[in-house]
Amino acid sequence: MYLPILQINSEDIPQYALVCGDPRRAAAIAERLEHARELAFAREYRTFVGKYQGVKLAVVSHGVGCPGAAVCFEELIRAGVKTLIRVGTAGSYSADQPAGSLIVSTAVIRTDGLTRQLVPDGFPAVADSDVINALYEAALEAKGEGVVRKGMTVTLDVFFNGVEEFPHKKMKAAGALAVEMEISALYVTASLRGVRAGAIVAIDGYADADLAAEYDPHTDAVSKAVEREIEAALGAIVKLAQ
Repeated sequence: MYLPILQINSEDIPQYALVCGDPRRAAAIAERLEHARELAFAREYRTFVGKYQGVKLAVVSHGVGCPGAAVCFEELIRAGVKTLIRVGTAGSYSADQPAGSLIVSTAVIRTDGLTRQLVPDGFPAVADSDVINALYEAALEAKGEGVVRKGMTVTLDVFFNGVEEFPHKKMKAAGALAVEMEISALYVTASLRGVRAGAIVAIDGYADADLAAEYDPHTDAVSKAVEREIEAALGAIVKLAQ
């Protein structure tokens, strides 16, 4: 089957996939694979396949925001993917989770617009427990230093503020650890289609206005955290395949 948006053929796609926003990050992940090859690069969607420690997997970029990301997830699932792991970045709600920390998202508070059009307001966006356990274990095992946490995250459509106040204070008070822009689409889509999903994010700054300084996601600490989360995501795939 041909997938017209990703511009790939389903027979080329294995059952495991790592997904990320940035096409350059997809290429960086693919460099760690054996026999990696690029299948397509259409719009923000860049697709690679290869093997990691003998496990076949795809690596696909999905761009920024839930609508475009959901298109990617839907087509991958139609291609036969059964396990999806997002490897991304997020803004922290706590000084205990500075830039360079890793967070495994167990569930998402949905404030995005896309999933409200897919499921009722009370529908939970929850990760698969096996995927989360594998991700958390692999993150703790990954080389390097930095905080590793697991818990709730927030998916929010907005990056730059307008006249409406961001919900960060109440989300922090409710126990959320961080905020990003795509995981709710991943978890809801996975639930609707009967596949497994999980996500790990590297903290690249503070979302909390009381903590936030000038935003710079290109520091050495963030780069090292991204390397660690890639290692953790690949390690989790191996654990799940076993």
